[in-house]
Amino acid sequence: MQIYAQKNILVVQRGSDRLFIQSWGKNALRVRMTKEPVMDANDWALCESCPKPRAKISIWEKDITEPWYRGSDKSFAKEASITNGNITCKVSFEGWLSFYNQDGDLLTAEYWRTRDRIDRYAVPLRVEGRELKPLVGTSDYKLTARFEAFDDEHIFGMGVYQDGCFDRKGSVMELAHRNSQTSVPFFVSTRGYGFLWNNPAVGSAVFAANKTEWTSLSCKKMDYWICAGDSPAQIEEQYSSVTGRTPMMPEYGMGFWQCKLRYRTQEEVLSVAREYKKRGVPLDVIVIDFFHWSRQGEFKFDKRCFPNPEAMIKELDSMGIKVCVSVWPTIDQKASTFGEMADRGYLVSADRGSGIHMDWLGNTVFFDATNPSAQDFVWKECKKNYYDKGVRIFWLDEAEPEYGPYDWDLYRYHAGPVLQCANIYPLKYAEGFARGLSAAGEKEKMSLVRSAWAGSQKFGVLTWTGDIHSDWRAFREQLQTGLNMSMAGIPWWTTDIGGFVGGDPEDEDFRELLVRWFEWGTFCPVMRLHGERPPYIPLEPGTEVVDGVPQWGSAQPNEIWSFGEENCRIMTKFIHLREKFRPYIRTCMKEASKKGHPVVRPLYYDFPSDSKTLEKEIMSSEYMFGPDFLVAPVMAPGLTERTVYLPLGSLWQEEETGTTFEGGSTVTAKAPLDVIPLFRRRTL
Repeated sequence: MQIYAQKNILVVQRGSDRLFIQSWGKNALRVRMTKEPVMDANDWALCESCPKPRAKISIWEKDITEPWYRGSDKSFAKEASITNGNITCKVSFEGWLSFYNQDGDLLTAEYWRTRDRIDRYAVPLRVEGRELKPLVGTSDYKLTARFEAFDDEHIFGMGVYQDGCFDRKGSVMELAHRNSQTSVPFFVSTRGYGFLWNNPAVGSAVFAANKTEWTSLSCKKMDYWICAGDSPAQIEEQYSSVTGRTPMMPEYGMGFWQCKLRYRTQEEVLSVAREYKKRGVPLDVIVIDFFHWSRQGEFKFDKRCFPNPEAMIKELDSMGIKVCVSVWPTIDQKASTFGEMADRGYLVSADRGSGIHMDWLGNTVFFDATNPSAQDFVWKECKKNYYDKGVRIFWLDEAEPEYGPYDWDLYRYHAGPVLQCANIYPLKYAEGFARGLSAAGEKEKMSLVRSAWAGSQKFGVLTWTGDIHSDWRAFREQLQTGLNMSMAGIPWWTTDIGGFVGGDPEDEDFRELLVRWFEWGTFCPVMRLHGERPPYIPLEPGTEVVDGVPQWGSAQPNEIWSFGEENCRIMTKFIHLREKFRPYIRTCMKEASKKGHPVVRPLYYDFPSDSKTLEKEIMSSEYMFGPDFLVAPVMAPGLTERTVYLPLGSLWQEEETGTTFEGGSTVTAKAPLDVIPLFRRRTL
């Protein structure tokens, strides 16, 4: 094995394996390995311009004389270290890596179980800490990287997984997007480091009790980024500096959004907006959902249902309401755009089998969002048919994309085989619209997107958690998905208030769930009401198919007055409360844009020295809304009070009663149906 410095990079070479370690941002290192003569050039999430300080590299010899050591006929071998600010990577004479902070505390280390080690773990298992195994018959590799496990470690981040686990320690996660699953492979550890798996390939991450293991099923290299930080805030700041920071949230994003499946006509959209205006209830955005178009892939309003969208948008603007329009990446084989897009290579191709990706209401193929020319084509169609008519907000749905089935090895993108780059799709989807909006002169950008990857935040992505069910279990899970999305570096997220699938507007049990969810939505980054409320309103006879295009109906009303007058009163109260908080939300959004700090975060983020904030029951049921407010939503039926833990180091004033409590105490907060326990942080 050879260890040497190459400019500002520490290189470890063993045969055809070459490992490169270099500074990448503040207190951070990037680690890459290849078997190829030339390193794969993709920077993936690490494509932002950032400082690369001159690292301190040291190489020395270690006496390895042992009677049984068979690695060399010499008694000395090289070891090394590389330091960038507060992080140091040490390389043993076997080539094993371990990472330390400025105090010399171990952050994490590779997991090796071989005979080489002479001071610990000398076992004959031949399990290596990192390996690129060639895939027979290809020029690609299966990658596995292993790290030691630590009993005292808690892990936060990694994106959206519908499993109720906020602390990812003990979790097995598929590194792939699905409807209601978003893989963002960055986490913050309570041991004082942040870690990005900089690889968009399909694979898995396992944070087990005995080891941590990352796998990519097909790739060209190993690539990860690690930083040290004295606090979670410092780690998030350092991470966002190398992957990109979210822009400042537009003013309309901070208010209330109205949505349902679906507003079928121009007049229906306007009637809902007029009713909000009549009631004096603030409304910032109204969303026009799918199948308002002439055909999938034609990206335009159906003239029969939306005869004059310019006039509709003008009237909405006069009421201070923005319109958001759904865009799908599906291109129907009968669409007027299909032939040109197919001829130009703008569609996702199949290595084998059928080229049809989805057959719901038409035989459709996804456009290839990783192809810059395809991005431009879709944006130009949307600009002509939406933007030029006044639309400024786009709902980029189906952004995983939602293959049927999710057999990623069938498909190929412009960026490469889908197995190798599947997870980059939603980022590229959003990038195309962000570039288009910027070119059109828009300074504010915000797109509602049903998936994301590391770095998506810089394109003004507002993610949501997919087509979740309308029940209490799903409600509880959304809190942890949102918190983990925040910790994964995506500060703008929302959920379908009340859940998407199910939820009878006439059912009293559902109405209770909806109100509690609505209260919590007031203290999410974006407050958005959406859902598919049964039963469906039937289409008029003879209109099920029009001009060869299958039509889609609409669910029951989903506006705040659709669930009884008393519930409407409560929801109106919380919309006005959201307005009261707008200046505070604006300040939080500025912090997210300038420094990368999440707006919604776990108690641990602001109180890392209080060990009780890491207790499962507390961390999964309370959170901070910015630095000043603790929110404790009611997430079970029939409750009129709940216990709340108030962290050490502050005084806490209950908003409903004005009562002040000392930090470090557990209190019982009254929570009738129209109250969410909310505490304002006060200095001691």
